[in-house]
Amino acid sequence: MNIEEFRAELETRLAIEKQYLTERASSTDSNVRLELLGEFNEKYRMLINRLANENGIDLNALYEEENCSANSDPQLSYEQVILGKTMSIYDKLSDELYEEITNI
Repeated sequence: MNIEEFRAELETRLAIEKQYLTERASSTDSNVRLELLGEFNEKYRMLINRLANENGIDLNALYEEENCSANSDPQLSYEQVILGKTMSIYDKLSDELYEEITNI
């Protein structure tokens, strides 16, 4: 699985988690709703680990691009590359979640 496929699958699973947490928020006390954002963050990290395990990706291994010269940028781990490529998805969905749970 390449990084773009990983990103797409993570986005799908995170959207499902966001929907689930939004539904939970509607039946949760208003003081507890913001704690769901922390839970969403945990789900993000957990899903990255789960997807990596499902696809045989060692998050600690160095990421090697096909067209990368040996003397270019410092080597990054798969985890760093995945976080960099997926953080915008997390930001967008967590912002949406925040709006949804604070407007209930």
